[in-house]
Amino acid sequence: MTVEVGEKVTGKVTGIVKFGVFVDLGDGTSGLVHISEISDSYIKDINDYLQKGDEVTAIVTKIQPDGKIALSMKDAKDHKQAEPKAHAKPGNSGPKPAKANNSHKKFDRKPQAKTSDFDAMMNNFLKESDDRLTSLKRNTEGKRGGRGGRRG
Repeated sequence: MTVEVGEKVTGKVTGIVKFGVFVDLGDGTSGLVHISEISDSYIKDINDYLQKGDEVTAIVTKIQPDGKIALSMKDAKDHKQAEPKAHAKPGNSGPKPAKANNSHKKFDRKPQAKTSDFDAMMNNFLKESDDRLTSLKRNTEGKRGGRGGRRG
């Protein structure tokens, strides 16, 4: 069987290792689906998703000169392909639901005093920066040195 990059193939899982699964594509050809290419969600244990003998559909992503074939299930799945098995470990409910998108909150900042002049803004920044540096120096001076207290 000759496979090409981008081709959709079907095969059976023949081996499961920590970093992925080996898939027999027929005619003595096999490929590897890396753990990151099985599902869009985080996978802690591949055995929660696939078992030896399962039939999978994948897309050929790379064929190396030495004949190794890289496959991707998440690019070929029908959004049902790589879901956790119902017979997975007890207490494991599978992928966690997505959290609500609160990314807009990080842009809600306190309004700053409006200054129309760049020079005024720069002077204000320099003053605040100098105050912070002075405070930082005071706090760190007493912590330097070995024995004894402050050194003058």
